[in-house]
Amino acid sequence: MICVYTEDRWGDILAAVDSVRAQSLPAHETLLVVDHNAGLLRRLTDHYGDGGAGADPETTAATGQGVRVLANAGPRGLSSGRNTGIAASHGEVIAFLDDDAVAERDWLHHFAAAYTDPRVMAVGGRTVPVWASRRRPVWFPEEFDWVVGCTYRGLPPGRVRVRNVLGGNASFRREAFDAAGGFASGIGRDGDKRPLGCEETELCIRLARARPDALLLIDDRAVIHHKVPAARERFAYFRSRAYAEGLSKALVTRSVGAQAGLSTERRYTTRVLPAGIARGLRDALLGRAGGAGRAGAIVAGVAAAAGGYAVGTARARRGGGPRFSIATLPERPPPPGGRPDEGRSAERGREAEQEARRDRGAGQDGGTGGGREAGLGQEAGPGREARREGAA
Repeated sequence: MICVYTEDRWGDILAAVDSVRAQSLPAHETLLVVDHNAGLLRRLTDHYGDGGAGADPETTAATGQGVRVLANAGPRGLSSGRNTGIAASHGEVIAFLDDDAVAERDWLHHFAAAYTDPRVMAVGGRTVPVWASRRRPVWFPEEFDWVVGCTYRGLPPGRVRVRNVLGGNASFRREAFDAAGGFASGIGRDGDKRPLGCEETELCIRLARARPDALLLIDDRAVIHHKVPAARERFAYFRSRAYAEGLSKALVTRSVGAQAGLSTERRYTTRVLPAGIARGLRDALLGRAGGAGRAGAIVAGVAAAAGGYAVGTARARRGGGPRFSIATLPERPPPPGGRPDEGRSAERGREAEQEARRDRGAGQDGGTGGGREAGLGQEAGPGREARREGAA
């Protein structure tokens, strides 16, 4: 699924879709969700024709060429766009891709491989920055690459368990949304307003509470390349984004508590960032370019985030500030060409099977198991190759 909002990214949107169409493991369908932009909606609909709606379902599923263009059916913002796409998709796993990023050829393949374990409810990947200036600004610390939506220094390598995935390069089993609900509106990005975030963090914490047996993973072989425009290479944006992250974290902790909301951040601020400051100062002493700037940027970024968190917490205590709501997603649609009640019947069958397993003390869900989404449908089981039957 790819959520889009502006015609300024027209070329980027087409490149993102092309990268999904070129996957070694074809997506069942690609969803483009347009966020309250009638002109862009018309242009994309014209460009992709009927989006595969009139094509043979088996052909489009086999080739991954089907593209469906949808309008955001909820309030303006990324979270509502994602929820619109989730509700309209047919896949058992839904993958999300930013609208200014391209995925490497085996992106979906690596996601699918992780879902052979039925406990896995979400899998994220590695996001590599593509700087507009063609090189990283010398003062920009890798520890803060999350500021530009990319994988940052400090995340463990390989396929590892994490508290939360990063939404521009992630996938979720459909069961995750059945268990926890959709993305929360009012917490993430809304077009060009202040660059808030953390909607994926809040969802993942909520999912872990609803499904204590769930595994959330990052596989650094699932790689996308994310454009960083010139405006985001500047220190003013760096500081603003760090401040907004603090505001967002205050919203999250207001919902889930500081214990869960800041568990990963504690290690990051006590171990990863001090090591980054030390590296910057060492490079400065050795006369390497940007060392002092990187150390200073880390200190400034921490201060900005802490300030945002303090302001957000104070607003919450006064009963002011933004609020967010958790979406309840509608029942999944029937498969293409299926009976109207087919999707609901299948869902009821899965729920009954899961309930029976819980009654038998199975302890886990052993059944079936996606700005931003390309979906991958599959059913997976332990030691069994993933079988694609969903939406991208």
